[in-house]
Amino acid sequence: MAERKTFLLRMDGKVLDALRKWADDDLRSLNGQIEFVLRHALRERGRLKEPKDSAGRPAPPEEETPQD
Repeated sequence: MAERKTFLLRMDGKVLDALRKWADDDLRSLNGQIEFVLRHALRERGRLKEPKDSAGRPAPPEEETPQD
């Protein structure tokens, strides 16, 4: 797994509450949900290269581990 880095994030309370509810619905930690949403947006815009398996296919996503 890639090195994990820590940083402070400020956001609107309504956005935070919506993300927390979404995370609970998907059985993810809030941190895991934020990373999930960011990764999805980055892939959609072509700004995150997907790792490939030995056959050249996109590798399955890494399992999310609870962070909270």
